[in-house]
Amino acid sequence: MKTDNGQYIAIASSPNKQITRTILSNGIVVLVTENPAADIVAARIFVKAGSCREAPHQSGLVHLLASVLTKGTQKRSSLEIAEQVESVGASLGTDAAADYFLLSLKTVSSDFLEILALAAELLRSPSFPELEVELERRWLMQNIRSQQEQPFTIAFDQLRQAMYQNHPYASSALGTEATVANLRRDDLIEYHQTYFRPDNLVISITGRITANEAVAAIEKVFGDWQNPATSLPALQLPHIEPQPYQINKPQPTQQSIVMLGYLAPSVQQSDYVALKLLSTYLGNGLSSRLFVELREKRGLAYDVSAFYPTRQGVAPFVVYIGTAPENTAIALAGLKTEVELLCTQPLEEYALQTAKNKILGQYALGKQTNAQIAQTYGWYEALGLGIEFDMRFQQQIAAVTAKQLQQAACRYFLEPYVSIVGPEDAISLSQG
Repeated sequence: MKTDNGQYIAIASSPNKQITRTILSNGIVVLVTENPAADIVAARIFVKAGSCREAPHQSGLVHLLASVLTKGTQKRSSLEIAEQVESVGASLGTDAAADYFLLSLKTVSSDFLEILALAAELLRSPSFPELEVELERRWLMQNIRSQQEQPFTIAFDQLRQAMYQNHPYASSALGTEATVANLRRDDLIEYHQTYFRPDNLVISITGRITANEAVAAIEKVFGDWQNPATSLPALQLPHIEPQPYQINKPQPTQQSIVMLGYLAPSVQQSDYVALKLLSTYLGNGLSSRLFVELREKRGLAYDVSAFYPTRQGVAPFVVYIGTAPENTAIALAGLKTEVELLCTQPLEEYALQTAKNKILGQYALGKQTNAQIAQTYGWYEALGLGIEFDMRFQQQIAAVTAKQLQQAACRYFLEPYVSIVGPEDAISLSQG
């Protein structure tokens, strides 16, 4: 797909959409999906560096950077930036994830170049005002304290730390009070100078704009941005040695939170699609296996579900239940039983097809707006999957068999990590 002369190649992603991909001379990857239905252009600018690039003692750094990036540049104050965006009714925001940093924008097509230029200014020359850094750092610490009052957050944090040990995925994107307390403006500057560079950027654009217009606009505002002489630091993630065990946090809560965690494949691995489908079957919606069996039939759950986030590295596959404290032990046994059944009993054809229909339907609904389309293709490119992954994922979901699901379950759903938060006497019963 990459060409030496900077030409872009059109790829049919669906009967109604065409995506073009080009690489600028400075390394920026540009994706454009023309969609003239409405006079809106949405863009997603991915920096291929997220919290997985943080040093352990700087956990929360990228989240703080996302909060401060829009607070000033070398030319504009925070107020001037906000006024420029709001004066044309546009939107502009930032976000941080484990595997990437994101700047999002949306505007009418006539104002796109103006807002894109502002986005370029934010990415290239943020000022990180000292007062804004300190204010956002305090807000972040307050947010962390608030999160630590939530039993679900506590349970997931201790589960993630047990599963990932010294891996960057062990930490919450927010960081901890201890790590955030030590973050300073110089840390933001160093991270920005290291990872915010053209050859680490993906820009995905969707809306009423042609590919030629979009590439010309990006060339105009980003074309003179040169890469530093130094190479991007290689990402070296530690090996994870599975050591499943149970972690308990006694608290006088109204309900117990019980979680099982399994180390599961990254998005690049072949079993990713099978486990994505199993996650949907187990815990997606009111017709899911866990909901029907543990809530509807047995009345054990206030809340029950499963999730399997997409990761560049080893991902967590988690099933959880919120239950009355007196039901903690039986709920734990129920969760284990339902996961173990995936290894011993293949899904019936009806259940398999229902799960496929659900995941493919939700996938289609997640690509309706310009912003959603730009997000999807930009995300795939940033993860190193390529825009072809869009069709490949759907085809693989449709083709997966019950036998393949069972084999994948047997590979990954062995002994689980267990995390429980709840009253002390309820936890004691769950251990014995």
